Amino acid sequence: MAKAFVFPGQGSQFVGMGKLLAEQFSQARAVFEEVDDSLGQKLSKIMFEGPDDELTLTANAQPALMAVSIALIRIMEAQGLEFSKKLYCVAGHSLGEYSALCAAGMFSLSDTARLLRIRGNAMQQAVPVNKGAMAAIIGLDQDVVSDICVQASAYGVCQIANDNGGGQFVISGNKLAVEHAITLVTKKNVKRTIMLPVSAPFHSILMKPASEAMHMALSHVICSNPTVPVITNVSVNPEQDNARIIDLLVKQIISRVRWRETVQWFATNDITDVYEIGPGHVLTGLIRRIDKNLQGMSVGGVKEIEMALKALGV
Repeated sequence: MAKAFVFPGQGSQFVGMGKLLAEQFSQARAVFEEVDDSLGQKLSKIMFEGPDDELTLTANAQPALMAVSIALIRIMEAQGLEFSKKLYCVAGHSLGEYSALCAAGMFSLSDTARLLRIRGNAMQQAVPVNKGAMAAIIGLDQDVVSDICVQASAYGVCQIANDNGGGQFVISGNKLAVEHAITLVTKKNVKRTIMLPVSAPFHSILMKPASEAMHMALSHVICSNPTVPVITNVSVNPEQDNARIIDLLVKQIISRVRWRETVQWFATNDITDVYEIGPGHVLTGLIRRIDKNLQGMSVGGVKEIEMALKALGV
């Protein structure tokens, strides 16, 4: 009956997230205040009140999502959760990997907020506006999508950025190449394609300048080994050596998010219950599509905290 915590990535944010937690729990207020102080910005005000277009900015959304996830962890710990005793491992989707590492004690909260601000800015600045693109492809096999990316690469970079499971892939690269890939996909028996409203081609080789920026930023951060193993996006293996994890974080920005394989790893390593810690329930939905035998629970509000602690035997 092993259990895992997972942490959501960009796209799960919404205006108002964390507000009720801050109103009801001193632990949440302390997290949001520390993040605000570390960034020199009232990020919590943007989280609670918007506007949406400001919260959605990559440089804001990434530390904001992390802050809500860690607020939930701190509340649960204050109510008796012993992280390393109750959990077998953690994982996160893209930026969620930083939330997972902070929750597991590898990075301090302040350092995690600063790292995600650097990461968000670097990803935004890596490629000129309107030169990159991302698109979701739903209902095709990986081999078909990979072949389409190869064909589209005649027009520029085009690669699989996310393997989210359940036949859902995200491709990323030069705008012209991604648009050509979508043209090719429509000739297949595809369920749906969606051009994503993002301003940069995340998790593609075009993010190399951002990867270099994170190499520099991470080299200056003091960190510990995480208290529980982290199943990383790049290796899909349990990692607990901080130097190795930092190397994987640098590679993560230009590499595929292997979420389907992560969930399959859970299923084949005796994980029975997976708790999504943070806003929304995107990962819980993906987990159910990948393996129906895994029990998924979204933990984003007060009632969900109570349910999760009870299920965890706290």
